[in-house]
Amino acid sequence: MTDAPMDAVDTDGDDDADRKVVEEERAELKKFIKGLSADDIKSGNWFTKLMHQAMSSYTEKVDWQYFQERYQGVPADGIVDQRIKMAARYAALEGGLSAGAYTATVVATLGSAGGASPATVPAAVTTMMVDVAFISRLQLRLAYDVSVLYRVPLDMSDPEDMWKLIRVAFTIKSGETVQKGVTKAVPAIMRPLIKRFYSGDALAAAKALPVVGKHLLQKNVIKIGIPLVGVPLAVVLNRYTTLLAGRHAQAVFRNEARIIELAENLSKRSQHPQLMLWVAWLVIRANRKIADDEALLMRHLVRVVRERHQVVDEQLANLVDIDPAEVWQRIDAEPGDLSDILDAADRVASVDGDVNAREKAIISELRDRCCRV
Repeated sequence: MTDAPMDAVDTDGDDDADRKVVEEERAELKKFIKGLSADDIKSGNWFTKLMHQAMSSYTEKVDWQYFQERYQGVPADGIVDQRIKMAARYAALEGGLSAGAYTATVVATLGSAGGASPATVPAAVTTMMVDVAFISRLQLRLAYDVSVLYRVPLDMSDPEDMWKLIRVAFTIKSGETVQKGVTKAVPAIMRPLIKRFYSGDALAAAKALPVVGKHLLQKNVIKIGIPLVGVPLAVVLNRYTTLLAGRHAQAVFRNEARIIELAENLSKRSQHPQLMLWVAWLVIRANRKIADDEALLMRHLVRVVRERHQVVDEQLANLVDIDPAEVWQRIDAEPGDLSDILDAADRVASVDGDVNAREKAIISELRDRCCRV
């Protein structure tokens, strides 16, 4: 299977060239599918094998430098936008090619279980599997491309990073948001069908690749399960779900890039890096709830302070409940200008949106003490 990005030949929107690329990808995937057993498909283990083949060598070749050479001087947002549009175009073309081969035999063979054939892998199932594998691989690589472009490192040998990529690529854990996002983007006449595509369980947090395989098959059966609309539905679903997956990846990784950038800037400007960590954690714990963006900021802040200032605070790391009095003592004991600490507190408080009342109270007390110093 190819391990280069699908735009290895720059088609510039040329329909014939795009179709040729898609047909070559489908031919390669057909060989991959024919190498699977019926049990691989039924159990969902096909996704385990696809994940390995799709990402192992790809992640070694596709890095930030690759995109810099290809899109020299273009900001990340501009490149991401082009990658998403390109992937959506390929997805739509593939949907039309696959749907044209769908027959009633496919529906009868697959049934509502999505690839539960107990015996052999007939040609009808191969048609379905090529479609699902193509879109799955396309969305995985698209999400990975977006992470690379925003300089958010993902290590595919790290299980947490691998699952993060899967969740982002297939918009798992956000079924309601995904459904709303898709239905706003597609023509009104198609919305009921796309709602069905996203209805049901959105893959609870079970961390098993075969479970993902089953989920993806069950979700995609709808493309051929509704009479008379197979081809247009497959084209629309492929295009808009890929477009949505790309936009979702952009939102997730761009936001993380924003937080990493904030952590690096705070560390760079700080004259009191260890004290800044204590103040940041006090602000984050002000209302006893930790937002995802706050947790992400603290993780990156600890990392960059360790790398830039060689500061590792074991006492803070082992803390269960932070006592404001201890932080105030640290503030009062620190001589000189503490404007960098006050600025850090303001930025930490606003990382997840509006500053709440408890955060404002902490910052007000901090301002008073910094001014006294």
